Amino acid sequence: MRDLVTTAGQTVGPFFHYALPYDGGPHLVPPGSAGAIRLAGTVYDGAGAPVPDAMLEIRQADAAGRVPVVEGSLRRDGVFTGWGRAATDAVGRYAFTTVAPAPTRPGVAAYFAVTLFARGLLDRLFTRIYLPGPELSDDPFLRSLPDDRRRTLVAERDVDGNLRLDLRLQGEQETVFLAFPRHRDR
Repeated sequence: MRDLVTTAGQTVGPFFHYALPYDGGPHLVPPGSAGAIRLAGTVYDGAGAPVPDAMLEIRQADAAGRVPVVEGSLRRDGVFTGWGRAATDAVGRYAFTTVAPAPTRPGVAAYFAVTLFARGLLDRLFTRIYLPGPELSDDPFLRSLPDDRRRTLVAERDVDGNLRLDLRLQGEQETVFLAFPRHRDR
């Protein structure tokens, strides 16, 4: 019998808080800077309990709809890289300081691409967080979803312009998660 070796995608566990977060990780722009917004929410498990040991990464376009191609995302040096990483706190909350992305091309709505790592997952999950607005009805991907499923991807905007969306790993109101062709056959 051959020995099986654990791979990185199979070792997801409660090590995020000491191994992967870094100073400034959730701040794609400095808090309080012009145009800065807060993107926040809570990650819940299938039983509806907050997940205190999850980690999220976002990738996004800038306020003009351009996806930055910048190396060195761990050291931003004042350059907007469009990428950030945040761990959840003890009650499952995450937060990013960023700018509201614009659509990257006509006919699609603006969104944050999200990768989620959490206990109990053998591999990462992919989803999107869409900005609320009239262009949602034109987005081909959102149009392909039933209304109740579409709502799991659309953030709510508060009076200050900040965005909030809770992510649910399973159960009632489970977030829509995406499968990409090269990840499907793992």
